[in-house]
Amino acid sequence: MSAERCSDLSRAAGESLSATATRADHWLLLEARGTWARDVSSGDGLPERARDTVTRWLERTPKSRLLFVRRPRRTSERRLAFVVRAHEAEQAVRRIELAGLDELAACDLDVDGDPADAQLVLVCGHGSRDQCCALRGTAVFGALAGELAEEELWLSSHHGGHRFAANVLVLPSGLHLGRVEPAAAPAIVASALAGAIELACYRGRTCYEPAVQAAERAVREVTGRVGVDDLRLAWADGPLVFFEDADGTVYSARVEEAAGPRVPASCGAEPELQAALSARIT
Repeated sequence: MSAERCSDLSRAAGESLSATATRADHWLLLEARGTWARDVSSGDGLPERARDTVTRWLERTPKSRLLFVRRPRRTSERRLAFVVRAHEAEQAVRRIELAGLDELAACDLDVDGDPADAQLVLVCGHGSRDQCCALRGTAVFGALAGELAEEELWLSSHHGGHRFAANVLVLPSGLHLGRVEPAAAPAIVASALAGAIELACYRGRTCYEPAVQAAERAVREVTGRVGVDDLRLAWADGPLVFFEDADGTVYSARVEEAAGPRVPASCGAEPELQAALSARIT
């Protein structure tokens, strides 16, 4: 890999992964085969009436995010859509089967679909958006392809943080992982699916705001509690964030912001100071 790629520069600068997870409570995943446009966030590439349905859902659903997904060599004539609720305490996946994406025009995305007892692993491989996602993401997808079921593992469009590639998102828990290497990917993802977090590649949980992500990481590092359900957010008061464990013990952390290293946000961009959030237990 060229040393000028954004993921290499971020690693070389020692940029922290902490508190960099994308923020979303609701995810809409659409199986869109072929090449994706650079930006699919508004449904670009969907049939017009289907795009209108998706746009209306995004507009009325707070903290929602659209991703395109695909599975190389998947031959089913049916297309899949998943509507995911990824709150801290309330998680659900609905699976919608479609003859084609144009059928989205007739869907009510708030209720349609069958409840699915499923976890979804999304590896960003959005090559038209960033080279690092294409190269690193595709390699990690390949390492996972023989480990997970067909509907469990997907290549996805951009879900945030090119420079942290390879990026892996586990839903509905909302675990966002970065700098995942192919050799380590099967073990890291298996742990995540079992409800355990590998802190070395943990960007944060998508149900939390960045400051809360920073505090959660600090508490986990100090206590060794790496189970997804080991902690829950109790409350936040400015820079102070409080987490509670299953035994009722409350931990407080103070969040601080500092200037991170000067690195490009994506390949080809100019280097710029990146904000960095950290926290310490009080």
